[in-house]
Parts: sequence; C-alpha cells; structure tokens
Amino acid sequence: MSLLSTNSGRIVVGIDGSPQSAKALAWAIEEARLRQAGLHIIYAFPAMMSILGTTAHEYLPQVESEAKTRFEEALANAPAMDDLDTEKTLIAGNPSQVLVEASQDAVLLVVAAKGRGSFGDMLLGSVATHAAHQAHCPVVVVRPAD
Repeated sequence: MSLLSTNSGRIVVGIDGSPQSAKALAWAIEEARLRQAGLHIIYAFPAMMSILGTTAHEYLPQVESEAKTRFEEALANAPAMDDLDTEKTLIAGNPSQVLVEASQDAVLLVVAAKGRGSFGDMLLGSVATHAAHQAHCPVVVVRPAD
C-alpha cells in the first residue's frame, strides 16, 4: 500500500535493463514522488520467432527468462520506491506499442533516449522516437549524461 495518493494520475516508465533505462527509471521515481503520482514500470520484450532455427517453444521461454532476470535486476538496483503506489509489468510484445498503449491512462510516459537497441537506434532510440510521436500523454526522454 502506498503512502502517497494517486490523485495526480500515473506515470508510465519503460525499462529494458540498460544503464540508460536505469536513469529513466530513477527520473520517473523522483517525478512520481514530486507529483504524488502512481508509477507503472513496464519491461516489454520482443518475442518473435528466431531466425536461427530455434523453435518457438524453445525460444520464448529463453527470451522470457532473460527478460525476467534483467527486469528483476533493474528493480533491485533502482532507488527505493516503498513510498510509491507502483505497478510492475513484464510483458512480451513490441516495446513501442506496449508503451504507447499504456500511455492512454498515464499523465506522463518516461523512456530512455537509447537502450538495448540496434545500430539503427543511433541518435534517438526507436522506442523513444515512436513514443514521442504516438503517445497519448506528454513524453519525457531521459538522455544519457554527457
């Protein structure tokens, strides 16, 4: 149970276990505290078919296990959240789509500028770019410290 009320809505933050998303999570925790808002932490992991010959029934549990480990590590290393009304979600799906959908009921969506993305995410991560254009609420993109 939370000591803070959620009269000020809910902040959604997307994490992926990267150092950049840890900064986004810390920022979102502090902002939730300042706004006296709830916090919804989402770790969405892609779960597509492997092109390396692994069958789906072998692939999904492995990816899900790795995502769960990263999610738990990120939460364990995050600033304390005991005083916040928090919801924690680990879900298979396209991170961009999951976060945009979650933004429908949020007062703010927080993402990292870059996370565990690929070569194509060089300037601003694809999740951050998608969120900035498609979210149903204001978006904060937390950039890495220079």
